[in-house]
Amino acid sequence: MESVTKKRGAAFAIDLAISTAVTFGVEKLLRKKLKSEAFHALITPTLVMWSLEYAQLKTSGSTAGYQALGLSLEKETGGRPTSKQILKRMAYRDLISSFDYLKDRKGFQLEAGTLMPHDRYSGTIVKEAECSCKPCK
Repeated sequence: MESVTKKRGAAFAIDLAISTAVTFGVEKLLRKKLKSEAFHALITPTLVMWSLEYAQLKTSGSTAGYQALGLSLEKETGGRPTSKQILKRMAYRDLISSFDYLKDRKGFQLEAGTLMPHDRYSGTIVKEAECSCKPCK
């Protein structure tokens, strides 16, 4: 696995941990109003994760996990992704990308891990942030 791929996995784990913590709080508030266990098991976690991810990507171009590991999401042409690209990326990643992995494991990651199927579909790319410290320059 490439280093960017490993960083992407770790960033997703960080984002998932944050989302899980927020989900517990939201669930506590919603349990009084909604009694459906299916809603709390399926809809709430997905809705919270997508909302957090969308808000972070829209405002800063990266999630908390991406920032912690020095990654950022950009359009293929450069700049922050559009709302449509962010939504397409999340939907494809969570709904269809698993089938791509089972179908073609070797072709799943391209460009040293910066381009995965959900990135190709949405027209985005994950880049490592440039280091601005004196030793690197």
